[in-house]
Amino acid sequence: MRRRLQHHGTALLAGLTALTLSLALCSCTSNQDDTAADALPSALASPKLTSIDINPHDRAQLRQGGTLNLAAAQFSRQWSPIHADGSDSSTVMVSKPLLPTFFRSDAAGTQTPNPAYLQEAHAEFRDGRQVVTWTLNPKAHWSDGTPITWRDIEANWRALNGKDPAYKSSSSTGFELVSAVERGKDDYQAVMTFDHPFSEWQSMFNSAGNAPLLPASRISTPELFNTSYLDAFPVTAGPFKVEQLDRAAQTVTLVADPAWWGDKPMLDRVVFHAMLPDAMATAFAKGGIDLVNIGPDVAGYQAVKNTKGAEVRRAGGPDFRQLTLNARTPALSDATVRQAVFQAINRDVVIRSDLSGLDWPAVPLNNHLLVTNQNGYRDNSLGLARYDPAEAARKLDSAGWKLDGDVRKKDGRELNLRMVVPAGVTPAQAEAANTTRMLKDVGIKVTTVTAAANEFFEKYVNRNDFDIAAYSLIGTPFPASGNRANFVQSGGTNHVGAGSPAVDAALDRAAAAGDAATASEAINQADGELWKVAGVLPLYQRPQLFGARADLANIGAPGLSDIVWENVGFVK
Repeated sequence: MRRRLQHHGTALLAGLTALTLSLALCSCTSNQDDTAADALPSALASPKLTSIDINPHDRAQLRQGGTLNLAAAQFSRQWSPIHADGSDSSTVMVSKPLLPTFFRSDAAGTQTPNPAYLQEAHAEFRDGRQVVTWTLNPKAHWSDGTPITWRDIEANWRALNGKDPAYKSSSSTGFELVSAVERGKDDYQAVMTFDHPFSEWQSMFNSAGNAPLLPASRISTPELFNTSYLDAFPVTAGPFKVEQLDRAAQTVTLVADPAWWGDKPMLDRVVFHAMLPDAMATAFAKGGIDLVNIGPDVAGYQAVKNTKGAEVRRAGGPDFRQLTLNARTPALSDATVRQAVFQAINRDVVIRSDLSGLDWPAVPLNNHLLVTNQNGYRDNSLGLARYDPAEAARKLDSAGWKLDGDVRKKDGRELNLRMVVPAGVTPAQAEAANTTRMLKDVGIKVTTVTAAANEFFEKYVNRNDFDIAAYSLIGTPFPASGNRANFVQSGGTNHVGAGSPAVDAALDRAAAAGDAATASEAINQADGELWKVAGVLPLYQRPQLFGARADLANIGAPGLSDIVWENVGFVK
């Protein structure tokens, strides 16, 4: 299944740097009703989660050469990860070995410059305004031979600042705060001036923030931005380059780029094979792929455990399983109705169904922006996370949806919701079945639509053609800046289609915060307001569970860290 990307994080680095996440387990628990039958275990009772599990090895311990076969949930059309149609996890995964990112994230979410592209970057205040100076590596260049210069940074800012809606960007966060990008001491230095402070500026041009740099030559106009990477990677600048995009075979083949100026990649090739998620574990067991993202797939988990020469790699990352409600549809335009849907769903049952058989804590998530083992996590749900069908019925009555037989009606219309789920994703099918049964109990009819994996986002979610959609949000170390794109009232990737000024203001306060405590408080204020909006119902922290060949090194369950693609390889 395509998984939408989202940003998170909460610890302060020195000075005007990014607020990043500490994955140390905190003593937070989910505030469930302890009197409920079959109550879920608290976070304290849950297994401790490591922050990274990638089988680390030095380059000298790896053999040179070889092919890494990976699975992807779809074969994309739009290959630009900063385009609205290219921000899904499969597209981003393929693009990471190919496009420049200025920072690397470690297991704690701490950001350090990626020396292949960035010599140095720092923020300071000049005349009361934040200024970031980016000093580029003069050896860095695009695959067409053009140097990477300040002009590329300027072009990305103009495309992503939100001033021209013809640029169909996935997010304008951070860039909309910039008033100017100018040439520094030479072509390899850019000086960026902000109208308002932005503490998470390191999320810009960042692999962890899912925001690589693209070449000015391919994004300088809306037409170029929207079409240059359709069915192609015309220009790249990474340790690998594209050898073939084979739509018939549903494969993307990357090869080590001999023009790469950094450390030589250990691998000769990386091949991405598009397939349905529930087919990935079987392909892994048969030797067709070397690494599989299991997620909440019990059958896949067991298949990996039973595969000779394989191991399960696991980490606790800021990844969410959730349900999105579309406030643009008439039936869900009223927040009271959306809140009723929340309270009519027994998340305990949904979570147990999804996670039964996995070595993963079955703990409900009561925060939109932080997971239970993150510092700063707290329950701000105002009772809306609690299963309460009687209260759901009262809310529906007050909103004018009266029970008529088994189904509620208003102005002669049935309350019938279309729940769209992707094909080949077992948890999504179970979520649809459970949701259908639970909402029926309060008089809401649910019709399930199963979308082809390649069409789930492009034809349904991105086009607002759903009432309820089930998918995951994959997190990064930047909570406020990335979340603004997902939850802001206009622009970005807000698939709910609803928000509030209070949400926007709180996220902006978090992004501008000068210390961790201020950021954490603002993030939790934003979360409290998001529960009132009732657009996204968090379910649980999505498992970072990967099946891997035992001799595959420097890749697996990354938590908050980045994969350094030139260091991925097989142990000697």
